[in-house]
Amino acid sequence: MTMKTLTLGMAAGTALLATTAMAQQTTLRIQSHYNPEQTSGKLAQQFVDNVETMSNGEIDIELFFSSSVVKTVETFDAAATGILDCDFTGGAYQTGKNPAFQFVGDIMGGYDTPYQQLSWLYYGGGLEAAQELYNQYDMQLVGWWIYGQESLSSKKPIAGIEDLQNWKFRSPPGMETKIFEKLGASPIVMDFTEVFTALETGIIDATDYSGLANNESIGLYDLVKFANYPGFHSMPSDHLACNKAVWDGMPEHHRAIMSTAMESLALRTALQFEKLNAEAAARLRQNGVTLSNWSDEDKQAFRDAAQATWPEFATTPEAEALVESHLAYLSDLGLVSDK
Repeated sequence: MTMKTLTLGMAAGTALLATTAMAQQTTLRIQSHYNPEQTSGKLAQQFVDNVETMSNGEIDIELFFSSSVVKTVETFDAAATGILDCDFTGGAYQTGKNPAFQFVGDIMGGYDTPYQQLSWLYYGGGLEAAQELYNQYDMQLVGWWIYGQESLSSKKPIAGIEDLQNWKFRSPPGMETKIFEKLGASPIVMDFTEVFTALETGIIDATDYSGLANNESIGLYDLVKFANYPGFHSMPSDHLACNKAVWDGMPEHHRAIMSTAMESLALRTALQFEKLNAEAAARLRQNGVTLSNWSDEDKQAFRDAAQATWPEFATTPEAEALVESHLAYLSDLGLVSDK
């Protein structure tokens, strides 16, 4: 070995050591409300694995499942105050802070598909509009993952608007109750833990829970034999939102890795649940469950009622701005009726 070769080798080794020493590390504590056995829990873990691999270990994430650190509704505040670093739940849990979170958490009666809703976020000015809201609470919205439209599960036929008259169903609180009341239904707000007993005793005729595959997985269709599919009324978006100071302190390439991994998670989530729901639909039909696809006219009637309800909840400047943004984009997509 010549002296020149030895010198070059030593220089390269020194440069490698210097580069290694200079590698910036990011450690994040993130809480999800999903459990690790659920499809969404597995997808969340895949997100973590992708981030750690793409960053060559520079980003280290500790993922807490099943809201094991704080309650689900407290995750956002825990991240904002430094108990956690990021919130992997959803904006809809924060409507008590500002009703604007309704319009980033569950835009009822808005978009038909996850892809339309994501296109508003990334290409319709949505991320910028939502970011102003999140930043007010010292949080940074990194991205969404959307599992698709939810289906209603009923002991009675649920084939269209006419079937909603005096239809008693479990509803989550908030905007959904107002929309369905306008269409003749009788929503009853209750915790989901009470639903099975309420169905068995006739207190309710039906329930709103989740998408078809999720509804099947918890045994809802052992009790009821009617559902609507594809769904149309509710398409909640889960988010990744991080403490803004933590986010701003991350190297730019770490932020880029996180954002890109979220886009991958969004696509994989939408595609996987599209497949799971289709497979569930086939099994349920074989098992005697009637699945009804509402007519375009009835879906539009629901959308009109929902969008007429939005202003009732848009009681802050941030909410008004988000509603205006959604309506403009929905108009571009042809999903807003001519008035």
